[in-house]
Amino acid sequence: MKSKKIKIVTILLVIMTIGFSFTTLNTVTIKGSDTLVILSQKWAGTYMKTHPGVSIQVTGGDSGVGLAALINGSTDIANSSRQINSAESEKIKEKYKKNAIEVPCAKDGLSIFLNKANKVSELTIEEIGNIYSGKITNWKEIGGDDAKIRLYGRERSSGTFEFIKEHVVKGDFSKHVKTFQGTAAIVNAVRKDKYGIGYGGAAYAEGVKDCKVKKDAKSKGIYPTAATIKNKTYPISRYLYMYLRERPTGETKAFIDWVLSPEGQSLVVESGYFSLK
Repeated sequence: MKSKKIKIVTILLVIMTIGFSFTTLNTVTIKGSDTLVILSQKWAGTYMKTHPGVSIQVTGGDSGVGLAALINGSTDIANSSRQINSAESEKIKEKYKKNAIEVPCAKDGLSIFLNKANKVSELTIEEIGNIYSGKITNWKEIGGDDAKIRLYGRERSSGTFEFIKEHVVKGDFSKHVKTFQGTAAIVNAVRKDKYGIGYGGAAYAEGVKDCKVKKDAKSKGIYPTAATIKNKTYPISRYLYMYLRERPTGETKAFIDWVLSPEGQSLVVESGYFSLK
């Protein structure tokens, strides 16, 4: 009788060990960019429906948070709306003796959000930069009402913040920018504020209007659409990335291959982003 109990316990332990190993080996963690959260969750949900033995766990934060998690080993994939910087690359190389792997996974048009009641409907890159640097402070300076411009933006660790700073503001932001951790919060603020302005991924533009963006005063104003992102006529566009500590294998590789496949890229378009091809 005692021998049978021992055998039963042993079998249970083996089953539990196999189950634990199966779960651990087939879990892929993704962390980072707020811009990529909606899309990554859709990728994960769709993929897991046809791969029941795989768990794809997606959490946000921002690009800096995701890359920090990649460096400290707490995520398999870091989502980022900017390219990894040299300091982050060096930390990965120093700790893991390998170079980080960069995987472009989608394209995005960065929208300039305006309240629907705002008279202003288009701005040049220079005007947007001057607004966010504090050189332009009243809507009447750019054809709008005589009202103070209220600025909404992302926090400093955000890849979107870095992109706008480098490519649009080209300098320091005004100290009057009210910052938010997520793009949805920026959109919500602009939706409630007739004289507010914000920026973020085009997929978030609900309840506000996209501003037409012009390269310069002589250019035509362009909306961020699939066509204008593809033909590069919309002036504020970028790649979105996945980063890894090393070349992916196993379920991580299978998932990334699927993301880059026609099926995975079709979800990019459905989610309001833009396919790589």
